[in-house]
Amino acid sequence: MTNKTNGKKSDPVQCPFCNLGERILKSNNLAQAFLSNPRKVPGHFLVTSKRHIEKPWELTKDELLDIFELIFFIEQRLVNKLGQGADIRQNFRPFMPQSRLKINHIHFHVYPRYNKDYLYQVSEQFETDLFTELDPDEETDFVKLLADD
Repeated sequence: MTNKTNGKKSDPVQCPFCNLGERILKSNNLAQAFLSNPRKVPGHFLVTSKRHIEKPWELTKDELLDIFELIFFIEQRLVNKLGQGADIRQNFRPFMPQSRLKINHIHFHVYPRYNKDYLYQVSEQFETDLFTELDPDEETDFVKLLADD
């Protein structure tokens, strides 16, 4: 079976997240968790669906429940052991080719955070200037974008 993303086929047989073997540290019926390699910080986990899926909106409700069950389990284990909090993120970037840093299989990053940690020191402290006030016209445009047709 193949999935199409950006006109290109992705083969689950070749997908590193479909063939994790002993790398899986925790799993349930529809999801699995393992350490990210490469990683941003110690304790950087990835949580994926067991089924090969590339687009986030293709996840079933049951898959989402199982994914977030593992995310919350890991998050609770990380807090107060490797950090004071945690970040959870998911990227969908079909415009980028698959590589060591980008896999065409839905996955969520979970990593521990604490005040002025490594991620803050090397990048996030410089991002504060990226934030701007929400423009009322922009808000109106996005309300329209999300409105039911």
